[in-house]
Amino acid sequence: MHPKDIRIQDYTYNLPDERIAKYPLATRDASKLLIYQNGLITEDTYANIADHIPADSLMVFNQTKVVHARLLFKKPSGGMIEVFCLAPDGQYADIQAAMLQKGKVQWECLVGGASKWKHGMVLQLRHEGPAFTLSARIVARDPSAYVLSLEWDNDQLTFSEVLHFAGKVPLPPYLHRDAEAADDTRYQTVFAKEDGSVAAPTAGLHFTNEVLQSLTTKGIESAFITLHVGAGTFKPVKSPTMREHDMHAEWMEVTYNTIQQLLANSHKKIVAVGTTSLRTLESLYWIGNQLVNGETPDFHGISVPQWEPYDQKPTCTKPEAINAVADYMVANKLTRLVTRTQILIAPGYTFRVADGLVTNFHQPQSTLLLLVSAFIGPDWRKVYDHALAHGYRFLSYGDGSLLWREES
Repeated sequence: MHPKDIRIQDYTYNLPDERIAKYPLATRDASKLLIYQNGLITEDTYANIADHIPADSLMVFNQTKVVHARLLFKKPSGGMIEVFCLAPDGQYADIQAAMLQKGKVQWECLVGGASKWKHGMVLQLRHEGPAFTLSARIVARDPSAYVLSLEWDNDQLTFSEVLHFAGKVPLPPYLHRDAEAADDTRYQTVFAKEDGSVAAPTAGLHFTNEVLQSLTTKGIESAFITLHVGAGTFKPVKSPTMREHDMHAEWMEVTYNTIQQLLANSHKKIVAVGTTSLRTLESLYWIGNQLVNGETPDFHGISVPQWEPYDQKPTCTKPEAINAVADYMVANKLTRLVTRTQILIAPGYTFRVADGLVTNFHQPQSTLLLLVSAFIGPDWRKVYDHALAHGYRFLSYGDGSLLWREES
């Protein structure tokens, strides 16, 4: 079956609301860890994850940083309108460039209560310490989002800083609660570095500095990529088959140093920490595959369209693909590769880079659940049934798993 013909209703399970973790555990690495390998399931906690990964492996982490993407503006009449900042307008080279803008920026946003935002109305949000007023007006609208012009009267502040001071942590909608002070640190990985995500790369939330040190002690190397998680990660699949589903595109960034790490470790076990790291690694292969075939990916648009892995023939090995990316970066004097990927990983996909996956438990009928099924096959049901039967906590603040795909 081509992934376009997959029926999303075949990838569902019953998730009681009480099994959704509304808050994180007091200690990050105390979360339960389900280990799946060769059809067998064992259990542990994240504190001991190094025990379940071979020495001399490479683990790849997503170092994106969640921004305070929720802004509450007051109308002149006193009512509130919520703005959820999704992604920068297409005029900017990448998220980093947009985040560093001073004084004014244009952003794609969701607007709660948009019908109450009258044409020409300018909304304002005032902040003290540092003092500034953030103003918002509608520039354009399309079926999926609004483009807003956001201006602030303190030109010493970047947009990243404005969001940090004036915005709120964008907790997932299924938590059904407002962000609290503790979420500032707990809905963020300890290695978060690059501003840009509106949702956390949740597999990384379980890692502490002590766990990272335990990996190093065992001889397990760590590499870091950046994929800025968009709100599309929560986008439900509403079409009966995947053919009609428009996969969300997300910004990814990989440094030349990380590419060299992947090359040096290409013959070893590579473990993706999170579906975002996995999507980035697999996207690198398809970017390299295009380069090997003499094609130049659309680096300024979408380098890996959602059906690329199924419509194009793989013509090179993992090392050849990664080396092609390295050569392209050298030829173009790039220290980092920045582009967008729309890759859709679903049953029928053949993995090219990752051998293992650390991931949380995902929503029914989601593209993330399709990814897990692609990784371990029909046994995803066995894994989820076990987790439900043994008290695991689900979704962003829940427990997680270490999944190994079968070697071909």
